[in-house]
Amino acid sequence: MLRITSIATSVLTSHLNGDQGVPRKVGQLILDGDVGLNPLSAADILEQYVAPEMAEKTSGVHYPVVYVYCEKVKNDLREKFRTFSGTADLAVDIRVSHEHMNELQRSLQKYVEAVTDVLHKRRGQWTPSVFYTGGYEIKYGPIKRGGKNFVQSAKVELTVNVSME
Repeated sequence: MLRITSIATSVLTSHLNGDQGVPRKVGQLILDGDVGLNPLSAADILEQYVAPEMAEKTSGVHYPVVYVYCEKVKNDLREKFRTFSGTADLAVDIRVSHEHMNELQRSLQKYVEAVTDVLHKRRGQWTPSVFYTGGYEIKYGPIKRGGKNFVQSAKVELTVNVSME
């Protein structure tokens, strides 16, 4: 199952970092006059599942940051004679920070928009064994202390179908 987790997570990360990925979309939003946004680079999109408190204490995280990880793998054995035929639940955790609480929600929504735009453009077959149908769910977290005084996160959850021999 580890192989399935790493394949699905790596493919999603490469889509988010690609030529038409999140850094480019955020750059377009900034050029369009969204001065409240900070640029996002490929180095800010990480394949890690880490709690916000832990990230700030150990690695000195810089905001905005995006974490990509697999939350759950389920082998339904839907297809006969396959070793794995099921789903992988992936998450894209976007975290932003600001000095003022009233700026957090708006900027977080813009980063979420950039992620969902990439997902919309990447519907279909990701690899010979991973297929994304296009659905996702967004969960916004509350504003907390951290980062540059305040931090807020949103998690975009999606499910990919996996079929491997």
